[in-house]
Amino acid sequence: MKNVEGVGLENLSHSLALSEPVPLSRHPARVYLASLAPGSRPTMKQSLDTIAALLTGGHCDADTLNWGALRYEHTAAVQSHLLSTRESTTVKKMVSALRRVLAEARKLGVMEARDYETAVDLPDIKAAKRLRGRALSAEEIGRLFAVCDRDASALGVRDGALMAVLRGAGLRRAEVVKLRLKDFDEQTGALEVLGGKGGKDRRAYLPESALSRVSRWLDRRGRRPGALLCPVRKGGAIEIRHMTPQAVLLIVQKRARQAGVESFSPHDFRRTFCSDLLDAGVDIVTVQKLAGHASPMTTAKYDRRGEAVKRRAVQRLEMPPG
Repeated sequence: MKNVEGVGLENLSHSLALSEPVPLSRHPARVYLASLAPGSRPTMKQSLDTIAALLTGGHCDADTLNWGALRYEHTAAVQSHLLSTRESTTVKKMVSALRRVLAEARKLGVMEARDYETAVDLPDIKAAKRLRGRALSAEEIGRLFAVCDRDASALGVRDGALMAVLRGAGLRRAEVVKLRLKDFDEQTGALEVLGGKGGKDRRAYLPESALSRVSRWLDRRGRRPGALLCPVRKGGAIEIRHMTPQAVLLIVQKRARQAGVESFSPHDFRRTFCSDLLDAGVDIVTVQKLAGHASPMTTAKYDRRGEAVKRRAVQRLEMPPG
C-alpha cells in the first residue's frame, strides 16, 4: 500500500515504527481493541492496519506502529486520504477508531496530552445522506437459491442453508458464523444468537420455508456438536468448525455471480429481512427485537421498500371523490 500522497509523510514514516515490542497491556491499539465486543474487533483491527500501512508505506500494521508518535500532520493526512477513497460513513468509523487509540496512548503515558489534543483536532466529517445497501427482490432471491439447488455437492447444500439463515432470520454475518448446532431448534426454527452486537443475546426464528434447507444441510453435516455452518474442503469433506465472516462474504459474492444477480453484501439480506417484515405489516418494535437493534430508529433506517409502498399506503385513506 502506498503512503498518503502529497503530504510529505514519506520523510516521516521511518520514525513511526516501534523500535521494540510493547507488552499488550501497554500497547494503545491492543488496549483499545480489547475494550470492544469480540464481533467488532476484526473490523476495527483491519481499519487500524489500513491506517498504519498508509502512514508507513505498508511497512507497519496496528501492532508495529508507534501510535504515540503520531501528530496532527499524520492524522489530518490520513483523514484526507481516506475521504478521497472511501465513503464518509466508513471514514467516520475509521477515524473514530484512530481517536480512541490515541486516547489510550495518552492514558498509558506514551503520548503527551498536548500532542493528543492537537492530533485529534480534526475537521468534522459530514456523513453522506445517501442510503447504503439495497433490498433484494423476490426474483433475485429465487435465483440465488436456484443456483445453490443446482449444486448437489455439500457446498451447494451448505450455501443454501447459509442464505436461508441470512434471509430468513436477518442475522449479521458475524452472528451466523458463531451459531452452534445446539443453538438451533429444528422443531420450532428458533436460533439462539449469543454475543450479538453490543454483546447482547437474543432469540431469532427461521420461517418454515427455511427450515428444510437447514435440515438438509444437517443431514449432510451430521448431528455432531459444534458449529452449525461449517467449511467444506475441495474434496467434499466437512470440517466441524466455525467459518469466518469473510468466508460468508465470499460465498455470497460467488453465488451472486453465478445467479447473475447484481453485487450485494450479506448485510443486504438483513436489510431485506427488515424491509420485507415492515412491508408485511409487522410492527417496528417486533422487527427491532428480531433484528437485535438497540432502537426502533435503527430499524427504520433499514426500510428499503421505496416509493411504491408510500403510494399504496395513501390509497387506504378515505376521501369523497372530486
